[in-house]
Amino acid sequence: MLLFSRLLLLITLSPVLLFAQAKISGRVTDTKKHPLAGVNIAVKDSYDGATTNAEGTFSFVTTNKGVITITATLPGYQPLEMKVPADSAGQLNIIMKTGSNTLKVVTISSGSFEASDEKKNTVLKPLDIAMTAGAGADIVTAMKTLPGTQQTNDKEGLFVRGGTGYETQTLIDGMLVRNPFYSGLPDMPGRGRFSPFLFKGTTFSSGGYSAQYGQGLSSALILESQDLPTRSSSSVGVSVIGVSAGLDNLTKDKKTSYGVEADYTNLAPYFNVVKPKQEVNLGPEIIGTSANFRHKTSKTGMLKFYGYANWSNMGFTNNSIEYPGSKESYQLRNNNAYTNMTYTDKLGHGWKLYAGASWSTNNDRIQTDTLPKIPYPTGIKVKSDLTQTKLMLTKGLGQFSALRFGGEYQYAQESGTFNNNKLTYVDNYTAAFAEADVYFTPSLAARLGGRAEYTSVLAKANIAPRVSLSYKVSGNGQFTLAYGDYYQKPEPQYIRFDRGLDYMKATHYIASYQYVSEFRTFRTELFYKKYHQLVKTVPDYNNNGTGYAQGIEVFWRDKKTVRNLDYWVSYSYLDTKRDYLNYPYQVQPDFAANHTASVVSKYFVEKISTNFGLTYSFASGRPYYNPNLPVSKFMSEKTIDYNSVAASVSYLTSIRKAFTVIVFQVTNVLGNKQVYGYHYSTDGMRRSEVVPNVPRFLYLGLFMNFGIDRRQDVLNNL
Repeated sequence: MLLFSRLLLLITLSPVLLFAQAKISGRVTDTKKHPLAGVNIAVKDSYDGATTNAEGTFSFVTTNKGVITITATLPGYQPLEMKVPADSAGQLNIIMKTGSNTLKVVTISSGSFEASDEKKNTVLKPLDIAMTAGAGADIVTAMKTLPGTQQTNDKEGLFVRGGTGYETQTLIDGMLVRNPFYSGLPDMPGRGRFSPFLFKGTTFSSGGYSAQYGQGLSSALILESQDLPTRSSSSVGVSVIGVSAGLDNLTKDKKTSYGVEADYTNLAPYFNVVKPKQEVNLGPEIIGTSANFRHKTSKTGMLKFYGYANWSNMGFTNNSIEYPGSKESYQLRNNNAYTNMTYTDKLGHGWKLYAGASWSTNNDRIQTDTLPKIPYPTGIKVKSDLTQTKLMLTKGLGQFSALRFGGEYQYAQESGTFNNNKLTYVDNYTAAFAEADVYFTPSLAARLGGRAEYTSVLAKANIAPRVSLSYKVSGNGQFTLAYGDYYQKPEPQYIRFDRGLDYMKATHYIASYQYVSEFRTFRTELFYKKYHQLVKTVPDYNNNGTGYAQGIEVFWRDKKTVRNLDYWVSYSYLDTKRDYLNYPYQVQPDFAANHTASVVSKYFVEKISTNFGLTYSFASGRPYYNPNLPVSKFMSEKTIDYNSVAASVSYLTSIRKAFTVIVFQVTNVLGNKQVYGYHYSTDGMRRSEVVPNVPRFLYLGLFMNFGIDRRQDVLNNL
């Protein structure tokens, strides 16, 4: 009887319980009635809310009663609050206005291109990177379509404005990534280790970057990881070269999320069909795993963890030019791990806290052999470990100005073994920095800062001043001037042999103009960079190297003129010479081309839900060393010009409840001959071309996502 009474009571009250949850829905547009995607809609002082889709619509339920306050926020727009009765809110129509800051206040951004999915006016978004034909969803390859970069597809790293790949640093959430690329083979560089979708913001600075960052002579690639996802999701992918799967879970209180990803890549089956120039003798295969954790510690606090581990095996054999009739074998086994934890929060009274720690290790085990001439293989082991901590405080000063200061510490262990000979060193690196953004008026601002560093392995210190001045001449246009000194330790392979080396140094001078509107971006930049104290290896290790780089760069992007067509054009002119390593005098280095250009286009056909992409890249010939020429003509010969056309087709559909994208990409569609340089035998009698291992690469993949519709990102991007 008691049970029956309770059931009767429950049935009687069930309508009341159902009505206790009110449904809130609506649509968000800008002042021109364009739908706004990605707007965060929430009930103030609760975790109830949702994010708008590509049509600007949203819907969620709330247990709050009475009159509630709905908030709407989107970077670049004025935040909005409105009070509505929870039980009769109905269909809300929300109109957001462009933020006054983005219209009236100058931004300090010398030398920087921002790629983000939060800011409407950024140059590249994560999906831009993923869908750029020929980029293969590789962040660094996509960055090579921007001005200032070189098409150095035979060398590892991002080569910027006459600098080597070593001179570009990669950072995740402010923490240095010691080995951001998979270890590569000679003439075959490894690609980047990260998916663009891990990051909500990517800033590529080709010079004049903040005093927060150091140890990069030329540029910085600054990646900011995603915050909490809007919902749980999972994904699977399969392609002609591998498989992948991922899981991202958001807890019910929407305060915590965690995720894992794994992928396996094996090129051996592909190379059984498409024969590479060099014969495969190991792999190539890669196992990649990653994990992330995010926890909202308060209304303003966020704790993030990100880590990955990779294993790769690869090796090739090719004909020896030193010993005709023999084969040169090269095998590489690599394992790499990286972890990163950061915490950010507002402390009150205008103060903000940033604290971070990271750890990484990288092991390369290399075996080379000349068969059958030298039957005893040569073994090389290289191991790099890095532990880093960083602390930064920011104090807001007035409406726009701010003061930042902090410090970082790095503990590095570098060891190398050549056969049984060990070369090892330990370095304790410390740095302190301070920087102020001073707004004299909303249209005129300056960034004044400096950085001091000390490294124990060299027993050397430096102080690097940096200054930027920006002036907004119109609602969308601004000029910027920048100056700064940048120091960097020599590469570990030189420090292992000589601890008496000093920092290398570069001084940047930059003048730029940019026009940024919602759908169009124009940017041009003049730069001059002076190199000091570059490492030379002849007649012995020293810092007597010098050099310079100067030029002009132009970038144009248009997303409006033709409906559903998005394209950008970039051009760079570079005049650079340097005297470093074993160079007899200043010459144009073998990684630098005078002229580089890229045209990237993407066209979406709505009727068939298909995106077509086309990328053209050009670089004038690069110098190479010919030992048969006299010293007076050192590096005087150049390769043929580099031309490449890549195409992609992406079909968006649904398979049951899975949002699905089928991708087909082809590199070097026209079959242009590409020569990056030449190798010569010791006597100079024989040489071989440095060319791509496969002249054309075909890629077919299918990616399914459960929970988050990536197809909407495509529409948002148009």
